[in-house]
Amino acid sequence: MAKKNTVTVVTELVAPVAEELGLILWDVRFEKEGASWYLRIFIDKPEGVDINDCEAMSRRVSPMLDEADPIPQSYCLEVSSPGIERDLRQDWHFEQYLGWPVNVRLIRPVEGVRDFIGELSAHEDGKITVLLDEESEMVFNLDEAAYVRLHEEEDFDMGGLD
Repeated sequence: MAKKNTVTVVTELVAPVAEELGLILWDVRFEKEGASWYLRIFIDKPEGVDINDCEAMSRRVSPMLDEADPIPQSYCLEVSSPGIERDLRQDWHFEQYLGWPVNVRLIRPVEGVRDFIGELSAHEDGKITVLLDEESEMVFNLDEAAYVRLHEEEDFDMGGLD
């Protein structure tokens, strides 16, 4: 049997805690930035996540992670919301947000363009379809995308500072 990677092990450990707290485990990432490692746990719920949710999740999973010790090196634990412009990475993320505006950034440009914004209209077999306007759509292989994120088009009032 193949050894499970860090993200898989941590996901299996913390998913039941998220469920007990009435939260959705959106994503788990183990990333190196500079010389430091970060274990990032993203949680969500229909009415939105607040600091109390993040604190509750952190307090519950921190001792579990210490006891299970799935990560040999030192790391910083972060628990947060995935945010408004959240990354879509799992199949269920794409299914949940069909019909929503997304920003697709490609690893390699297509005809000199790396960023595409449009409505997520389909997801299947590792590909997504994005309606760019009323007359054109593009199909993207997910393995060719640096990221796919929800796209929020908000005009914030800068109080005369714009």
